[in-house]
This record gives sequence, structure tokens and C-alpha cells, in this order.
Amino acid sequence: MKKGTYSSWGMYPYYPQIAHDCMWRDELTTKLKGMVEIHGSTLAYGNGRSYGDSCFAHSDNVLSTRCLNKIILADWETGKIICESGITFEEIIDIALPKGWFLPVTPGTKFVTLGGAIANDIHGKNHHHKGTFGCHIKQFCLIRADQKELICSNQKNTSLFQATIGGLGLTGIIKWAEIQLIPVNSSEIESTAIRFDSLEEFFTISKELDTQYEYSATWIDCLAKNNSIGKGIYFAGNHTKKNTLEIKTKKNKTLPFTLPISAVNSLTLRAFNYLYFRKHKTGRKNILMPYDKFFYPLDGVLHWNRIYGKKGFQQYQCIIPEKNAYNGIKTILKLISDHKCGSFLAVLKRCGDIPSPGLLSFPMPGISLALDFPQNNKLVALFSKLDEIVRETQGRLYPAKDAHMTGSDFRLSYPSWEKVEALRDPALNSRFWKRVTD
Repeated sequence: MKKGTYSSWGMYPYYPQIAHDCMWRDELTTKLKGMVEIHGSTLAYGNGRSYGDSCFAHSDNVLSTRCLNKIILADWETGKIICESGITFEEIIDIALPKGWFLPVTPGTKFVTLGGAIANDIHGKNHHHKGTFGCHIKQFCLIRADQKELICSNQKNTSLFQATIGGLGLTGIIKWAEIQLIPVNSSEIESTAIRFDSLEEFFTISKELDTQYEYSATWIDCLAKNNSIGKGIYFAGNHTKKNTLEIKTKKNKTLPFTLPISAVNSLTLRAFNYLYFRKHKTGRKNILMPYDKFFYPLDGVLHWNRIYGKKGFQQYQCIIPEKNAYNGIKTILKLISDHKCGSFLAVLKRCGDIPSPGLLSFPMPGISLALDFPQNNKLVALFSKLDEIVRETQGRLYPAKDAHMTGSDFRLSYPSWEKVEALRDPALNSRFWKRVTD
């Protein structure tokens, strides 16, 4: 047990979690029942990559599944693998990629666990082609405190299958899951980068090129004003067909301590944005790059969240439906620019129309915007204004990144929440769920 050391990636809000480790998957049922008897409720905790309070147990006592990181069964002819829920995407890639297989969907970090990816129904740069991670789950084993183990799939225990994908860990503890990988010939990505000068240009480029590339995402200068609002760099890529499956090992840098105050402020942000934009010349730039650099640029600096200081940060991630996306995103970016705040990494990306099996899945056809804000008292007023824009444009926020969403906004955006609540294991509850459903 490691007392008081577990938190969310955003380090805000501050609710230190007491972690109770589970070393073997056969212990999960006993551990879960023991936690309930002593603490009343608990929550599975993977590798702590959620940003807000969705990974916090309401009892502040979590059941850590990180040690459950084994591949149970693998068919390297078909790409189907069965893994324990605590395995990280990095650990899956290290084994699967040299054999010619890659994750069907991945977020911007490889340090998420399989269980966490299912609980938050993560999405990535290829949502417009592959949908969410939940679309590639074949089945999983769910442990509930009030029942025996349940095998859930589209054909068996279907309601629990749908409620668990994107269900924020509330329907049970995932013991193992079977996923379908995708075949690849190389560990490298043929990527392209295009610099553009306005939000209107982004929409033009995105509509033209998203169909040509498996992956796409866009960096935005969140401080740009007037006609330059929304300017940035469009990145896209495909797996190269060259037969190079080796994984090049490199030593990651690390930030050894949390800074006393945030290094992200209007001065550093303006300087970074200027230099980063100018670094990319006009016209199209094509380059062959390692998968690590393309998918996980921030993972190269371990504990990068510490640059935001002891108060931590909040990520604001919303999605605006296609019909309202241009005006909605432009209004949001103008408001953020006027406040002279934001993050080095502000990301726009297009989500497609592939439906997720998950009841609380975040993506919808439209444009997603995500950026980080150093935690301070001014965020309350700013987020309130941003929420109003999202509400008026029929958008919604991402629970996995949230630390402020009102209960009314959550219930309006996710009308299936009552179905999840009806299927929630009474032994499992989170601070997020109590905040938005009470």
C-alpha cells in the first residue's frame, strides 16, 4: 500500500488516494469485497493518466490494477490478444509491433492502461477512420462485488458491455479484455505537416486531407488574434509500407520535481507559439518519423505535468458538432486569446461518424479542441463562459479530462447516464460521478 501518493495527471483537484495493490488477477474478487467491507466503496486505478477527478474513488481508497500487466493469450496470425487490465499501451506495443501489429486506436500517451482505455473509451488521431477504442473490444471479464465474474461482449451481457465502455470504471473491475490489433509493415510513419494562417484554412485542409490519411491532428496557436485566429500546423500520417518493424529504444528525459509555480504563462506561451509556428515553413513538409515521435511527443519527457507547478492544471476538452463547429471553435479560441492563457499544446482534430458501443462515449461527428490551463482562480469565470459556448453549440466536454463540469451540463450532454447508473456496481463510485449526478 502506498498512502497519499496517487493523484490525477492534472494534479487538480487534490484528493490523495490510498492505493491498495492487487498483484494477481485471481485476487481481484477477494480484494474488491475486502475494500467494500472496510471503506464502503472503491474504484479501479490504472496508471493515473486521467486529468480530473474521474479516477478518484469517492472513499479516496482505490484498487490499483497496475501490477496486472500480462498478456494472457495472443494469436499473432489474426492479431487478437487477451491482456490483463493493468497492462499499458507501451507494454502492448513493445511485444506486438515487432510481430507486425499495432493498436487500432491510441491517445496521445502510451502510458494509459488497457482498463483505463476502455473505461474512458479513448480516441485518437484516426477517429474519423477507426472510431473509438471501444469499437475494437471483442469481450472482457467484469468483476462485480455483488455477482460472480461476467463475460461481456456484443452478444453476451450486452447492456453491461455497452455501459462499461466509456463507463468510467463504475460498472465493475475489468479483469481482462480481448482486443483486435491492426496489421502494420513498419514502426515508422509517413507524415506530412502543413502550416496555415487561419481557422478557415484548417477546415479546408482538414476536409481535403483527412480522407487521405489514417491519422491527423492539428496544433493551434491559442493566442492568435483577429484574422489569424485558429492558425497552426496540420499534421497527418500513414503507416509506411516499408518493412522496418524494429523499435528504437531511447532514454526519456524527465522533470525530476514539481516546479513551485507554473512555467506556462503568457510570456513563455507567446514565445513558444511564435517559435514553433515559424519553425514550420510554408508549404507541405513530408518526413518519415518513428511511431513514438508521431503519436507520443509528450511521452519523451516523463512527468511533464510538473511544469504547471504545485497547483496543477486543468485540461479543457470539448467537441462541437460539425454544423456548428466553425463558429463555435472560433468563438472559443477568441475568448481564450482575449484571456491570454492556454497551453503549449492546443490540439484540434476531426472526429468521424463511426458510432461507439459505449453509452457515455465522448466523440461525435465534429471538431474536438483540447488545451491545458495552469490552475488559478480565474479559470472559474473563463470555463463558465466556455461552457456556455459549448452548450449553445450543442457540444459536450470529455469526462476523462474534466474537473469542473456542472451536473446539469453532464446530464444534458450524456442522456444515457441513467442507464449507466442503473448498472453501476454499488461498490464502485468516484468523486466525478458524485459531483455530476447528485
